Formats: sequence, C-alpha cells, structure tokens
Amino acid sequence: MALGSYIELRTFLEVICLLIVMNLTSLSAMSKIAFFSTQSYDRRFFENSSDAHHFEFFETRLNTKTVGLASGFDGICVFVNDKVNPEVMKMLSEIGIKLVALRCAGFNNVDLKAAEKYNIRVMRVPAYSPEAVAEHAMALVMTLARKTHKAYNRVRDGNFSLERLNGFTIHGKTVGVIGTGKIGQAFCRIVKGFGAEVIAFDKYPSEELQKPGITYKSFNEVLGASDILSLHCPLTPDTHHIINKDSLKKMKQGAMLVNTSRGKLVDTSAVIESLKNEHLGFLAIDVYEQEEKLFFRDLSDIIIRDDQIAQLMIFPNVLITAHQGFFTQESMLEITRTTLKNFDDFEAGVESDNEVSCELIKDC
Repeated sequence: MALGSYIELRTFLEVICLLIVMNLTSLSAMSKIAFFSTQSYDRRFFENSSDAHHFEFFETRLNTKTVGLASGFDGICVFVNDKVNPEVMKMLSEIGIKLVALRCAGFNNVDLKAAEKYNIRVMRVPAYSPEAVAEHAMALVMTLARKTHKAYNRVRDGNFSLERLNGFTIHGKTVGVIGTGKIGQAFCRIVKGFGAEVIAFDKYPSEELQKPGITYKSFNEVLGASDILSLHCPLTPDTHHIINKDSLKKMKQGAMLVNTSRGKLVDTSAVIESLKNEHLGFLAIDVYEQEEKLFFRDLSDIIIRDDQIAQLMIFPNVLITAHQGFFTQESMLEITRTTLKNFDDFEAGVESDNEVSCELIKDC
C-alpha cells in the first residue's frame, strides 16, 4: 500500500474511532428514563422523540415487586395507576433514582413526603388539554340523556323502533360542578352553551367563571339542586368518597352523576345501592375505585372477578368508559411535549413550574 493511502486510511479510522467515542460519551451523559405502565400509544409518541434522553419502556406497573426494573436509570416516568408509595420511594432512592415524572396531572399516587425525604424530584403535566376531559364528560352526559349508545346497537341489528329511547334535554336543567379548576371551568363553559343553569362548588371560587353567570353555592346546595352533577376535583384526603351514602341522599331523585376525575371520589357500594333503590337516576363514569385492576388492559377473554364493576355493567342507566377522557391526539402531543421539557429541566438541574412538592402544594 502506498504511504499516502496508508496515512489517509489511518486518519479515516481515527476519525471513526473518535466519532464512536463521542457518541458513547454523549449516550452516557444522557438521562436514562424508565417508563412504566407503557401502552402502544406511549411508545408511538415518546419513542425517538428526543436525542437528549434514553428511554426504555416497560408494560408492567410500578410497585414494590417491579421497582427493580428501574435499576440503572436516572429517573422514571409513571402514570395514574403506578404506586409510588413510601416503600417504593425508599427502594427507588436505594437504586439511585432522582426523578419521578408523571405523564398526567394528578399525583395522588405519589407520596410527596417520601419524595422529599429521599431527595427525589416529582414533576407532572399540570394541564395537557382540559377541554379533552370536559368534552368527554359532556359526551357521557349526552349519551345517557339521549340513549344514543342503545340506538346505535339497535340500528345495527335492524331495529328502527323508538320504544324505550325517550330521553331528556340539557337545556333548562340545573347542572352542578364540583371543582372548578381548568377542567371544571371548561365543562362549565360547555354546559352553559346548552342553555343550562350552572352552579358550582369549590373552596377557591373563580371570579372569571362567575362573569358568564356561573353561581357558586355550598356543597350541599349543589347536591340538592342539580339535575346533573359532574365531578372535577382532585383526589385528596378531604375529597375521598365525597360522594357517599349521605351525599347521595341529598341529591335529587333521578339525578345523573358523572365522574371523569378520580375513581375514589365515589363510594361505589353506596352508588350501587342508590341505583338499586332508584334514587340515583343515571351514572356515567370514566374512572373507577378499583380501576388499577382493570383499566388499560384487554380482559375480553378473562373472567372479571370484580363484583362491583360487574354489577354496574348490568344497569341500563349506567355508562362506563375506561379512563378515556384524556385520550385525544392534542392531549397526547401536549403530554409528550411537557414531559420532555420536564426531563430537560431535570437534566439541567433547573427549577420547574411543573414540579410538585410538600412545600409547593402545602398539602403534606
């Protein structure tokens, strides 16, 4: 081989080696994030979405038995049914995890005291698309009010009868809203457009929401006056089972209850009893107390051993969807964008408006 060609080949190989080293160095500098409770759509939106971070996706949910999967990572990304309790936090700390990123707004499944104790940052997606959940809540109301789900199935079977499909209008009804954060406010605006009277309860009333005629009342007043009651409050110790045996008795006979927020806001056994007694007229839920055992899974070939959900499914005046309210193209894009920003802020060590802690929320 000629000397010139040898030098050129050696230079070329040195450049290749340098590039490999640079890539390996860059990879080692990346924050490594383990995703739990991964669905196919999570992969579709997050995979190859960032060159600055390395992701690995696990379908399993995070708990004490699966926490070991996070070993070797800098942080984890979790969803609504992953359990990040004190025991899991301790185990995460022991394997070097410094970040818990939620790809959702709610953080009731994360123990913030433990996060503070073990110096683990907790970040979330505070508002991805309030309209998505609010519109889904309204879709549930309209479906039950006009029985379109029953009509759809009938027509597909060639049954064009209107027997037992008589519904009711939203216009002129009184709609109560519990919780007027961003989702609750979006729902109020939608219902107001139907010509309904909208009343609301929130510990912190919104002055802006009162301008178009939304009236704030006490919790019991909202219960007693509402033809339709929709829940849009977070799950806290104060709101756990906010709908229970006593509060159901205070509701109008034949009223509709809608829950697209968190399952544990509602005492399921009390609701079933109220439906049986024909006091509660309609129930529409996108969330469920024991949903972690059921939702986000295909159980069509499996015997469902949850007696309460089985009971609810046989009521003709009950409509159930499986935590679908958030699931729009726009929401997923915003969840991805915000979560990636949270990863970037974590990597850079900067403060973030999306961080949740005992100090920030004053609720520990």
